[in-house]
Amino acid sequence: MKNVILFCFLLVCNSHFHAQETANKVVKVKKEKVIVEKKKIDKDAKEKAATAADKKKKLAEEAKANKQAAAKKKTDVAADAKKDVKAKKETVTNVTTKKTVTAKEKVTVTKDKVTGTHNGHKVYTGPKGGKYYINKNGNKTYLDQK
Repeated sequence: MKNVILFCFLLVCNSHFHAQETANKVVKVKKEKVIVEKKKIDKDAKEKAATAADKKKKLAEEAKANKQAAAKKKTDVAADAKKDVKAKKETVTNVTTKKTVTAKEKVTVTKDKVTGTHNGHKVYTGPKGGKYYINKNGNKTYLDQK
């Protein structure tokens, strides 16, 4: 009889241990699911934060690029204005130079003979016998025949 009681006691204890393990397994599975869900939520939150940071960074880069483009355009406009002023000055200088060259050409174009001086200027004699000199403006000034 002692053996039967002992056997029953062992059977009860044995079934009791198995029941607790099943409950623990269910609790562990639920905890694991909760942990996995928390990890997913954390991962999603990090991705959203990273996406927001990337958007802010892109907007900042675009703003910086726009500022640089505006500054470059402003510099280019100033450089173009300086070039225009320089070109105008060169044009004025070229016109003045052309007038001077033209006056010099008149002197060299004259194939008349030098026959003397008058008030520090060379006196030329033309093909018909007229006498003249070149004044400071590059024009011919004729002398009287007297």
